[in-house]
Amino acid sequence: MADPSPFGVRVSSGTLRSWEGDGDGVVLPHAWTEEGVLAGPATNGAQVLHLAVALCVLNDTYREARRLEVPVHGVAVTADGGFDEVWTSTGISYDIALDTTAPSETVQLLLEVVDEVAEIPRALRAGADVQRVLR
Repeated sequence: MADPSPFGVRVSSGTLRSWEGDGDGVVLPHAWTEEGVLAGPATNGAQVLHLAVALCVLNDTYREARRLEVPVHGVAVTADGGFDEVWTSTGISYDIALDTTAPSETVQLLLEVVDEVAEIPRALRAGADVQRVLR
């Protein structure tokens, strides 16, 4: 992430597991790697929203790589987005870095499949009704 907004985040695992931000990241348990995922920052709700996108994309990258038999040694996903003056999201973008020996055509196929199947990005693209439970 070259010049993140105050809401930019990063999740990373495997050989790409590193922290590139101010403060500390948090380690989250992870089904696909022993050492877990390094994630952060998570100091406000906007960052947590972006972390949900990034973590979903990271997880689905491992899942789809296994399904497509693409060797993956590390994944790093950055996600960022903005909000207008009334806090409506202006959109979320993400970027993926992979450590793999797969040819570039295979990597592109993997990334296209992940973009299509990643559940949190799909849910956000479709829109979600959020309501307070009345008691």
